[in-house]
This record gives sequence, structure tokens and C-alpha cells, in this order.
Amino acid sequence: MNALKTQTSEKNVPAWLTLLLAAACGIIVANLYYAQPLVGEISASIGLSANSSGFIVTLTQIGYVAGLLFVVPLGDIIENRKLVVVSLLLTGAALAVTAVSKQAVPFLAASFVIGLGSVAAQVLVPFASYLASETSRGRVVGNVMSGLLLGIMLSRPLSSLAADFFGWHAVFALSALAVLILAVVLSKALPARKPSTDTSYTALLGSMWHLLRTTPILRRRAAYHACVFATFSLFWTTAPLLLSGPLFHFSQKAIALFALAAVAGAIAAPIAGRLADRGWTKPATGIALAAVAISMLLPLIIRTGSSVGVAVLVVSAVLLDAGVSANLVLGQRALFSLSPEIRSRLNGLFMAIFFFGGAVGSAIGGWIYATGGWSTALWIGIAFPIAALLYFATERRSNAQRG
Repeated sequence: MNALKTQTSEKNVPAWLTLLLAAACGIIVANLYYAQPLVGEISASIGLSANSSGFIVTLTQIGYVAGLLFVVPLGDIIENRKLVVVSLLLTGAALAVTAVSKQAVPFLAASFVIGLGSVAAQVLVPFASYLASETSRGRVVGNVMSGLLLGIMLSRPLSSLAADFFGWHAVFALSALAVLILAVVLSKALPARKPSTDTSYTALLGSMWHLLRTTPILRRRAAYHACVFATFSLFWTTAPLLLSGPLFHFSQKAIALFALAAVAGAIAAPIAGRLADRGWTKPATGIALAAVAISMLLPLIIRTGSSVGVAVLVVSAVLLDAGVSANLVLGQRALFSLSPEIRSRLNGLFMAIFFFGGAVGSAIGGWIYATGGWSTALWIGIAFPIAALLYFATERRSNAQRG
């Protein structure tokens, strides 16, 4: 606790601690996405039918949402470092099970636990906001979120490349090792933070509906990001199908390189944090939402299987990732400006709502691409940020001052 007071009394969080938190969030959240490009290979290996292969990703997502609603709020009542370390040990054990699984049931059960434990990243993000001063909170959260977003964006190409060289089991084995090492490092490096509230767990969960009902900025920011994350998930579900199809004939390695190029969009996260610190949250939000809409419009305007078409898709992917990254940081910066006693619950609700939006985008994307093609998927992708922009247009000036 004394260490925490020392940190918060300073103007800036030490650079090494910000870097550690960013790296930790990236390593943790990547576990949610490693299996996505490997679904076909994993399904064949563990004896799962093609019709049921979606459960590999879905159960991890369900576990993550469950963790956001039932584990992340614990950050408001129990010591945060201990909560993070226990969650990581649970995740590491589940990853080890998937690495050696040869049957569907243990693999799917472990997938749920991986999602459940990976919410440790969403305990670390509010933790970073506690350490930062009011004037530097946006910058610190933005830097930490850059690491988390890089983890999301790098996870798919890294798992594809690792599986190509060493097999899919190695992906989970290496991640298990990384997570267990991270648990040890964080147990030694993180300052202790024991929340001052003595609320019971039952009362804590009961308060979440009240928070959602009485916190307009939470509902607004969650709605914005649910829309853009739906587009993000839709694009990254359908773009690999397009690239590997008859128009481009991309190999898995080429698709991995395409995904790597889009990582450049993560640079928007720290920039958005700095803009929020200067009081420019509202215009920055409008730009972020518009960027997501434009990212879907570009491939509709320029449709060709040539190198120009590939270049347009790369620009669209970078613009999409930048808009989503910026909007996420702006939303969390606004929420973390509210009472410290409720930040973990606010973050859990925020993440659960927009993650549900992402699940909707993935489900719609796959179905729309199969039935209506790439152009139809893009039009649906545009509809989500347009809805967010229409809602954004109703935001009063007073709301903008609060985020």
C-alpha cells in the first residue's frame, strides 16, 4: 500500500512499469485470439466436427465475458496484485492443458478457463489508472492499451507462423510458459493495492446493474465501442476469407504478413490518450468513429484483385485498427476519471458490452460473407460506425467534458 501511495504521489508512473504493464496486457489478451486462424487444424486434431469447430473460439469468448462480469469486479474489493497473479496461474494451467489435449472435451473446457483467466489484463488497466496522476492518466492508459492492442493484432499472425513451423500444440505450450513467467515477474514488480471498500462480493455484483443504469457515460462509451468493435471483428473474420479466395490467392503466411501490416494502427492509442488529457475527447471520438466508417468505405470504392487492391485493404486495415484503438482508449480514459472505488466494475461492464458487440460482428460477418459476399459484408461493416456516429451526434457538450 505504501508503494502505491509513493507511485500516485509522483507526477509520472515510471517508464519501466508502464512498459511492463503494456507488455503484460499484450501477452495476456493474445490468448483470446491464438486459436482463431487455427480452428480448422485444431478441429481435425481433436476430433471436432466442422459444424462444431466454432466452439473453439466461442467458449473462450464466453469465458472472457464471464470473467469480465464476475472476476474483474473483484478488483474493487480484494488486493489487485494477488488477483492478477492467481488469474495468470489459472490461465497458464489451462494453456498447458490445451497444449497436450488430443480430445475435444478437455480442450474446450480449458478454452473456457483461458478466457476466464485472461481478464487479468482488465484488472491491470484500471490498476495503471490508479498509479497515474489525473494529468497523466490518459497518456499512461493509452500506453498500456497500446500493449494490449498489439497483443490482439499480433496474436493471429504469430499463431499462424508458429503453427506453420512447429504445429498448433506449440502455440499453446509457448504461451503457457510466457504466462507463468509473467505471473512470477508481476508478483515481484507490482506494488500492492488493497481497495479501501469493505463491500461484499454479492453486494458488489448487485451494484453493477445500478452502475449501468445510473452512469450515462458508461452506456454511451460502451455503445460507441460495441459498434466499432463489431466492425473490427467482422472485418478480421471476413478479410482472411477474401484474401485466401480466388481473387487474391493468399497463402497463410501472406495473410499473416497482411495482419502484421495492420499493427501500425496501434500507434493511435497513446495519441488518443494524450488528446484526452488535453480535454479533446469529443473531437477525437468523432474522428475515431469516422475513421472506422471510412476504413470500410475504401474497399467498396476501389475493388480490384491487383496490387492496388491489396494496398487499399492494407490502408483500410490500418485505419480500422487506428480508429478502434483510439476509441477504446478515449472510452477507458473517460471511465477512469470517475470514482476510483468503482473503476474495476465500470471497466468490466464496458468490456463485456463491447466484447458482445464484437461477437455479433464475427457471427454476422461469417454468415454475410457466405451468403452475400465481400461487398455486403462491407456495407454491414459501415452500418455499425454510422449508428455510433448518429448516437455521437446527440452527445451534449456537458457530456463531452466528462469524456
